[in-house]
Amino acid sequence: MRLLLAMMKHETNTFSPVITDLSRFSRAGGAAPDSGAAAVAAYRGTGTVTGAYIEIAEREGAEFELAIAADAWPSGPVEDAAYETMCRTILDAVKRGGWDGILLDLHGAMVTRSHEDGEGTLLKRIRAIDPKTPIAVGYDMHANVYAEMVEHANVVAGYQTYPHIDMYGTGRRAGDALIRMIKGQAKPTTAWGNLPMLPHVMRQGTADEPNRSLQARCQAMEAEGALCASLFVGFPHADIRNAGLSVVITTDNDMALAERFRDELLAAAWAQREAFVYKLEPLEQSVARAKAMTEGPVFLLDHYDNAASGGPMDTTRVLAEIMRQQLDNVAAFGIFDPAAVQQCIAAGIGATLTLPIGGKQKMPMCPEPSEPLQVTGKVKTIFDGKYRAKGPMAAGTQQDMGHAVVLDTGRVEIVLFSRHVEPFDVNTLLAVGIDPMQKRYVMLKSRIHWRAG
Repeated sequence: MRLLLAMMKHETNTFSPVITDLSRFSRAGGAAPDSGAAAVAAYRGTGTVTGAYIEIAEREGAEFELAIAADAWPSGPVEDAAYETMCRTILDAVKRGGWDGILLDLHGAMVTRSHEDGEGTLLKRIRAIDPKTPIAVGYDMHANVYAEMVEHANVVAGYQTYPHIDMYGTGRRAGDALIRMIKGQAKPTTAWGNLPMLPHVMRQGTADEPNRSLQARCQAMEAEGALCASLFVGFPHADIRNAGLSVVITTDNDMALAERFRDELLAAAWAQREAFVYKLEPLEQSVARAKAMTEGPVFLLDHYDNAASGGPMDTTRVLAEIMRQQLDNVAAFGIFDPAAVQQCIAAGIGATLTLPIGGKQKMPMCPEPSEPLQVTGKVKTIFDGKYRAKGPMAAGTQQDMGHAVVLDTGRVEIVLFSRHVEPFDVNTLLAVGIDPMQKRYVMLKSRIHWRAG
């Protein structure tokens, strides 16, 4: 058995000012994504879709190739040059032929400068070269699904948890179904549909209703005959036609069952659409409420400026309010500011300096700018930025915040960093010498994923 594996993942915020070039797809900070043996070494044994694909290939004694492992934090539309380079790497591998199956680890919400549907365009191109080889795709729960993303694949599986602690499990669901197809033990059939609704990301967590029950029903459907049952809550920060909630059901040669399960999930989601609305609390009021709490740590989420949603991570308004209200014993992750990091490194450990942080990224789509915040603090930590995720989300994967420092203002320990990364894992803080459990408050530029850590 010969299997082709490939990863090409990006969740595109079409409003984000952050540029998405090829270097952003290299988690190690290189010029381009890993491929071949280096990619296999990076993802073998990890809690990812690709980690599961590698395990399945080795379990089956298959000859396999990992054409590319390209994964970027969410940001603006993918530059055409980057997209075409990644696609070309995958398509060249497809052209070599002789594959019994193709296993793709995609996000499902990639928008490029020229294509609303980056994943569907890739799949269409693969099918133009190879119309017959079975294809399985693992998608993120935040996929914005288009017809070509489904109709050019044989098996489709999406994450069923948010935080995404089941990436590995999704790879197993998709990969195992494809192996059954290759062996003639299953004949996948798929039905899909979407709804005109944009669930707010802060209402999509699977610890909360209504998504908790919807995803539990997906899991029950797999016990009742579906090979893969996926409800995608979608990614709303994309000005594209199909942004929003959708359902994809893959069964074993039973289209009637696939359509019945699809319609049931769509109806259940639509009936609960009001519960997907997030009601904002004014910032000053929210911080004051946190200050009045008597037990900790209290988590303060600067959730709109989150790398996992395409934010630049250099807005300062939440941190400024925390400092204005004089909250004490606070850890803040953090502010993306490579220039400030270099100033602190030049000053050295123990140095006290006053400098402006953040507020450097111009954001033309926002009605008001975020201003730099003037702070005085002591350089407590200097860090090269590389650490491994403890899990359960993306366990074992290398993360990289770039060169980073901890600037201690006396009340707040602020992490300044040079490469976008969401603080979804406890090692994000432990790596820079901060134990969040010993803090009274922890400010995170995160939405839901922080719960995993």
